[in-house]
Amino acid sequence: MATRSAPRQQQQQPLPPVQTKNVQQPQQQSPRSPEMKQSHPSKPPHPSYAYTSHGITNNNLLHLPKHDWELLAALTLVALFVRLFRIYQPSSVVFDEVHFGGFASKYIKGKFFMDVHPPLAKLLLTLAGWLAGFDGEFDFKDIGKDYLEPGVPYVAMRLLPAICGVLTIPTIYLTLKVAGCKTTSAALGAGLVIFENGLVTQSRLILLDSPLIIFTALTALSWTSFTNQHELGPQYAFRPSWWFWLAATGLTLGATVSVKWVGLFTIAWVGSLTALQLWVLLGDTKNVNIRVWFKHLFARIFCLIVIPVTFYMAMFAIHFVCLVNPGDGDGFMSSEFQSTLNSKGMADVPADVAFGSRVSFRHHNTQGGYLHSHSHMYPAGSKQQQITLYPHKDENNVFLLENQTQPINWALDPTGNTSFPGPLAWDNLAQPAFIEDGSLIRLYHIVTDRRLHSHDVRPPITEAEWQNEVSAYGYEGFEGDANDLFRVEIVKSLSDGAAAKTRLRTIQSKFKLVHIMTGCVLFSHKVKLPDWGFEQQEVTCAKGGTLPNSVWYIESNNHPQLDSVSEKVNYRNPGFFGKFWELQQVMWTTNAGLVESHAWDSRPPSWPILRRGINFWGVDHRQIYLIGNPLIWWSSTAAIGLWVAFKALAVLRWQRGCGDYGNVVLRRFDYEIGMSVLGWAFHYFPFYLMQRQLFLHHYFPALYFAIMVFAQIFDFTTSRITLSLPNNINLTLKNQPYIARVSAVVFLALSIVVFGLYAPLSYGNSWTKNDCNRVKLFGTWDWDCNTFHDSYADYSLSVKPASGPAPTGDAGMAAVNGPAPPVAEDPAKDVLVTPGMPAPVGGGQQVLSGAAGAPIVEEKVEYRDDQGNLLDEEQVKALEGKVSFSTRYETRTRMVDTQGNEIFNEVVGGEEEKNFAGSSADGPDEATAGESGGAEASTKPGSVNVEADLRKEAAVEGGAGTAEPESGAGKETGRDEL
Repeated sequence: MATRSAPRQQQQQPLPPVQTKNVQQPQQQSPRSPEMKQSHPSKPPHPSYAYTSHGITNNNLLHLPKHDWELLAALTLVALFVRLFRIYQPSSVVFDEVHFGGFASKYIKGKFFMDVHPPLAKLLLTLAGWLAGFDGEFDFKDIGKDYLEPGVPYVAMRLLPAICGVLTIPTIYLTLKVAGCKTTSAALGAGLVIFENGLVTQSRLILLDSPLIIFTALTALSWTSFTNQHELGPQYAFRPSWWFWLAATGLTLGATVSVKWVGLFTIAWVGSLTALQLWVLLGDTKNVNIRVWFKHLFARIFCLIVIPVTFYMAMFAIHFVCLVNPGDGDGFMSSEFQSTLNSKGMADVPADVAFGSRVSFRHHNTQGGYLHSHSHMYPAGSKQQQITLYPHKDENNVFLLENQTQPINWALDPTGNTSFPGPLAWDNLAQPAFIEDGSLIRLYHIVTDRRLHSHDVRPPITEAEWQNEVSAYGYEGFEGDANDLFRVEIVKSLSDGAAAKTRLRTIQSKFKLVHIMTGCVLFSHKVKLPDWGFEQQEVTCAKGGTLPNSVWYIESNNHPQLDSVSEKVNYRNPGFFGKFWELQQVMWTTNAGLVESHAWDSRPPSWPILRRGINFWGVDHRQIYLIGNPLIWWSSTAAIGLWVAFKALAVLRWQRGCGDYGNVVLRRFDYEIGMSVLGWAFHYFPFYLMQRQLFLHHYFPALYFAIMVFAQIFDFTTSRITLSLPNNINLTLKNQPYIARVSAVVFLALSIVVFGLYAPLSYGNSWTKNDCNRVKLFGTWDWDCNTFHDSYADYSLSVKPASGPAPTGDAGMAAVNGPAPPVAEDPAKDVLVTPGMPAPVGGGQQVLSGAAGAPIVEEKVEYRDDQGNLLDEEQVKALEGKVSFSTRYETRTRMVDTQGNEIFNEVVGGEEEKNFAGSSADGPDEATAGESGGAEASTKPGSVNVEADLRKEAAVEGGAGTAEPESGAGKETGRDEL
């Protein structure tokens, strides 16, 4: 029922700034006017409070007539058919189902992952799959991977976004009705959403955009309903319906931002309109005193801030409860965070760090990778062993801290002229020497027997004059040189506790390592090495490097003399709030890092004109391509442009004192449609500020508001606006409803026709080249018509392997599959196969031709104890069954003939060595080669075989495609940024 109460001069809707002009005031009605209709006949408003904004009626949804609900039900049934039609097609992984289906698998298994999106929609998708019997075993790893054979309940999982898409139709219908639109206009808006190809495509797959749009739509419905109650006047404030719609707005805001951070744009939209309401209330001195104004303020703070924040945090609480096991994403998180996962807690470690301690260094910035080395050489520069930053715990992260001089063996030589040799010398000291601020140290890499080293050579990637290469240099038994020395400088402002500010303490001390010879500091940043560095993070020595990127701390620490007696420390348990805040920071950093280009990305200027789409999937001469309904798309964009032109003209006329705003219809046109245009602007223009990957589907929330604008302009045009022409002629359509109905039906029918033309791309149906080329209006619509057959008769029932675009790095990759842990291999099988030589004999050995014609077998089998001492066969046999042997990732290589006679360097050191194609690399620095010696010779270090480490890094690559989530963040986590 429509209600019109008597207006007062104090208006409730926003008006332009007041100026002294001769503006015609609207004629006011008496509160007892017979023309006024009451929506609550039994309880009419008290005359002293009976005021509303001009043109406002009580559009309570409970008062909708029966025919509205019947039409709404019919539209919903049509939407149900359109969204669910052949939802089982295709029966293989499509586009970003790779990511969001994969997250469902991880939720079910409880494996922690990192994604740039909040968890609500992913939790709902997981719930749908779990209720349908999904066990999490299917990994969704590749586009085109078959669902049918493994029995994945993919239809049930697709039903969730499909149902969300269906619910969008009644939501926009009710929103338009609450906004004051006629039934015809509301039905037109709902119909356009039903037959919008892009919205249909996106709502039929395991993706997040459909849940995002429904929660955005529900927010618009709740806020429009609250605004309607608010504008009815002070007597409606704080009534149950007023509180209900305000709280519903807060709840749906929380749900929207819990799906994607695009919900922040929705919060900005509601927040700006809330500020406008409070400003108008502040000026209503007659009905709103200061106490009442603060009551309005606190009601909005509670409903629009406290409720959304609480809901958002509750979703992360559920997220943490579900993900209790280590997974691919824990490499993104701090050790404090990781320690809360099952089996990832770190045992207490000695607090004090002494010479001889075996430690691992962690970077304070860039999400805390570990200082790391492995038996691979830089392909250029010094060609010495690589030093990188690696995100996972590994034995190659362990360094032994040496003093600049060896400790004195006083027991052996009281004169002090004899020292303990080797890096383990400090184990023999009765009283360990603690490392203090300013101490000079050397970092000995235990696995490869080399020391951290820097010199005046440019880094492999960042070839800047202010940065030097950092490498690992030396060999077992080599005493090192001056380029191995670093000075510890504790950063007191970042260190925790008085002791940690004066001497090195595990976890608590944050420090820089200053290279003595050059003055540069050990540094790392988010620059990744190429494939030869396994995409790990570059480590350099920087002159004047930024403080955060030059700060390190020690995470693990053990020393034979300290383990049992020293004070122990561990990471603090961050608790829920600490984990929540850290995850928000990681999500933000990862999201901002999604800057790589993608084959199907696009920029915001192209979205309103539908310049290009996204290729989702292709198989058996069928294709799914995300493209909108051009008629709906361009019409909604034109509606936005029409309102902007009107507003510009209205402001100019208002400045000239034309008095247009005295017209109630014009004011309602300005404000009601302006709210929707503002929603479109808040969901569109912020993308111009982003340099990251963006895709057409980011425009969908803005498109929803644009369709609302189109329907509202249609409603004003056909049922409210009256144009005054000369000679007292008034032109209006509001008394001719059949024109509105016919116009709506014709436009909707044209939209359905256009929808049908592009439906094969939405559903993945069969199509022909001619039909495809006929509707391909622009070259930028870059689906390939040659994909399809010449005629429908050519299609068969056979389904071939799918091909399609890579998943987005925007959808690309906030949840990165981290590298799999290295697996120890059987040394007997670790045989170096030389390219170009005869085939292996016996499946495990490579037979070569020796200098005397005797076959040569290349072996890499060595057994050593935990101190590195070589064991002979008898010692190995004696230890069988008592100890276990594991492969060490750097091994020494020797050549033997079939009789076991060793073949020396005249075989492997000459021209033959070139045939090993990267299996060995020279270690010494040319500048210091004269100071070094080899493990077996005094002139140079021997060649280092790296085959085992290559296999290790290959296993890492097989786990994720990148070994470094903290800096890569991107290849598989990024999926949809916001």
